[in-house]
Amino acid sequence: MTSITNPQTDADLGAEQKVEPTHFQRVSILDPVLQETYTAHLEKEALGWRGWIPQLPEIECKAKTKKDLINTLTIRLREALQAREDAWDKQLEADIAAGKLEHLQEDARRAKKAGQLIDL
Repeated sequence: MTSITNPQTDADLGAEQKVEPTHFQRVSILDPVLQETYTAHLEKEALGWRGWIPQLPEIECKAKTKKDLINTLTIRLREALQAREDAWDKQLEADIAAGKLEHLQEDARRAKKAGQLIDL
């Protein structure tokens, strides 16, 4: 088990009192769709395991076994990333419908007319 000690002080406790050390394991979780790796933090508790992904604060869960926790974190990671993608697509569609991106189309037309576009 990897132990990490957090030496930060808690402002509410005063400068001389330290926060209790935190012991957890770090595990890499690969998003199967985008092939990006995220770091999950796992902590053993009295009745099982607790885990979270710091890059996505909305992902935190508990499970009875470490294996179940990693599986759950992987599923929740994919769900959270999909929700973010869906929100991005919805916002993009709303911006297009509202005409907020028309200036980009006009910029592209000007660049094409000026011969500044590269054919991909």
